[in-house]
Amino acid sequence: MGLRRLVNMEEQDMAMFERDMKEHIFNALGRARKRTGRSDVFVSLKDEMGNFKKCISRSDDVEGMLSLYEASFRSVEDEFILDEARDFTSKFLKEFVDKNRGNDTSILINHALELPLHWRVPRWEALWFINFLTERRQNASSHALLQFATLDFNMVQSIHQEELKYTSRWWKRTGLVEELSFIRDRLVVNLFWTVGLNFLPDLGNFRKVITKVISLITTIDDIYDVYGTLDELELFTEAIKRWDLNAMDGLPHYMKICFLALYNFVNETAYVILKENGYNVIPYLKKAWADLCKAQLVEARWYYSGYTPRLQEYMENAWISISAPLVLIHAYFLIPKPLQEEDFVCLLEEYPNIIRFSAIISRLANDNIASCQREMETGDVSKSVQCYMNETGASEADSCEYLQSMICTTWKKMNEEALNSSFSRSFIDIVVNVARMAVCMYQYGDGYTVHDHDTKTRIQSLIMQPIPVTSKEEYAAEMNN
Repeated sequence: MGLRRLVNMEEQDMAMFERDMKEHIFNALGRARKRTGRSDVFVSLKDEMGNFKKCISRSDDVEGMLSLYEASFRSVEDEFILDEARDFTSKFLKEFVDKNRGNDTSILINHALELPLHWRVPRWEALWFINFLTERRQNASSHALLQFATLDFNMVQSIHQEELKYTSRWWKRTGLVEELSFIRDRLVVNLFWTVGLNFLPDLGNFRKVITKVISLITTIDDIYDVYGTLDELELFTEAIKRWDLNAMDGLPHYMKICFLALYNFVNETAYVILKENGYNVIPYLKKAWADLCKAQLVEARWYYSGYTPRLQEYMENAWISISAPLVLIHAYFLIPKPLQEEDFVCLLEEYPNIIRFSAIISRLANDNIASCQREMETGDVSKSVQCYMNETGASEADSCEYLQSMICTTWKKMNEEALNSSFSRSFIDIVVNVARMAVCMYQYGDGYTVHDHDTKTRIQSLIMQPIPVTSKEEYAAEMNN
C-alpha cells in the first residue's frame, strides 16, 4: 500500500492514499480507546439519531467507506459500533460494485469483501498489489517505483529459494519419505507457510527451522491419522512424553525412525539456541511436542471408539492438535530479540491467550467442508462442522455460518490481546500471521493437502517465479498500445 501512495499521483491514487490515511485514523482511534478505557470514542461517527453521519456515507466517498470497512476488522469485543460499521459499509460497497462492475475501484472492493486486509497475508498482498498496478500502467512516471518494488520482491524471493534448497537437502537426509511411504511430502508448501509467517530477509534461520518443524508435524499427523494403530499410537505418545531414547525399544520400526528424527532435530535446535542466547529451551520444546501428540492421541481414541464430541469438548483439544501452539513456541525462541525470562513461565505452564486465539482461528479455518471430507475418508476424527451438526441438528450450511461467526469473535479477542501483550511486536506479528495463513490456505478447501490450480499458482508466484521486469521503454510502449 505504501507503493500505491507513492507510485501515482493521479486522482484515483490520491483516493487510495486517503483510504490508507483514513484507516490509519480509525486504527489510531482504536488505540486511543484502549489507552483511555473509553468505549464511546467512535460515537463521533454517528448523528443524533444513531445513524452514521452523511459525511461518511456520501455516495462519492467510496474510498472512505472502504477504509471504514477495513478498519472495522481491527475491532475488539463489545465494540458494537464497529460491528454496525461493518454491516453498513458492506451493504454500501456491494451496491457500489453492482452498479460499477469492472472498474479499478470495484476490483479493490471485491478484493476487500472477499477477505479484509487485516486477515490477509502481507507477502501475498504485496504480490497482488504489484500485479494490480502493473496491469494498469497508468503513466510512465510510476515505472521507476514499480520497477523498484518488483526488483525488491524478486531479490527477497531469491533468498527464499536458497532456503528451499537448504531445507530440501535436510528433508532428503532424514529419509522420512523413503521410510514412511504413507506421509505427505510437502516440503515446498511448508516453506511457503513460513514465508507467510515472516518473509523478511534477515529471518532466514527462522524460516529454515520452522519449515523443518512443519515437515515433522505433517509426518506425525499422518502417523496418527492415517497409518498407526491405536496401540502403536499409545506407545508413541508415551515415548514422546518420556523423551528418552530407551523409550524407542518398544516402537515399531517406522515410529523409531520418526522418533529419532524428531529427537535429533529438537536437540540440535536447542543446542544452537543455547549457544546464541544462553538458555536451555529443551523443556519448552519437548513439552510442546508432547502436548501435540497427546492431543492427537485423544482424537485417535475418539475415532476408534466412534465417539463424536460436543463442539466445546472438541475445540478444547483441537486448538492444540492443529499444531499452531507448537509452531509458535519454536518461533518465539527463533526470532532475533532479547528473550524475556518472565515469558518462559507462561510458555511452559500455560499457553498465552494470544497463542490460543490464533490456534482456534487456525483450527476453525482448517475444518472447512472440503478438508473434513478428505480427512474423514482417510480415517480422521469428526471435525468442528460435524461436531456442531451432531450436537445441534443444524444443517451443514448453518453450521459453517456459525463457525465463521466463531472466527470473527475469536479474531476480536486476538486483536485485543495483540494490543495489550507483553510479547515483542515481531512475535505478535507472527502469531497473527499464523491465523492469516490458515484462513487464506483453507478459504476454498484444503490448500495444504490438495493442490488445486490456485494454490499451485500462488506457491509458484511467491517462491518459484520472479516477477518480469520491464524496461522504461517497454513500459511506455505498452501504455501507448
